[in-house]
Amino acid sequence: MEPETTPADSAAQPRRRGPDDVHEADVHSMRLASVVLNVFHLDEAVGFYRQLLDLEVSAATDTAALLVGADGSQLFLRSLGSQAAHVSGVGIHSMFWTAPSQAELQRCEQVLKDRHAYIGTHETDGFVWVEGRDPSGVTVAVSHPGPDQVPRSRIIARVYAL
Repeated sequence: MEPETTPADSAAQPRRRGPDDVHEADVHSMRLASVVLNVFHLDEAVGFYRQLLDLEVSAATDTAALLVGADGSQLFLRSLGSQAAHVSGVGIHSMFWTAPSQAELQRCEQVLKDRHAYIGTHETDGFVWVEGRDPSGVTVAVSHPGPDQVPRSRIIARVYAL
């Protein structure tokens, strides 16, 4: 049995390695599984996210849809209807996704431009992201390379933008 450690003790110790020389934290770390996003028009939002992120519809009702990615990521879209008030306080401010390649990032940029949803392309700290707005006005961004390849080491200014 190993002695108990405090968070400070853990930070000072080297990370333990598991099978195949993989850090235990890498195997057991938290990962985003899904996002629930309120939208004004369900069909329009489904089309947008299917095209932009190459997601497939897994389930749908008149008021909601579940879109899934090849990696298992899930995006739930819930329709509030066109008369719903837009709330910009608590809730999703923006979503960042990761493209598997530079070519896929460029495809996403073109989709945003074609849909007149493109805001801009930005680069910082070794990664690039394209930014746009979904049909309900929510900021959506796609970056490359992902944080697993280029770890994020600071909070980018975009986090504070309205």
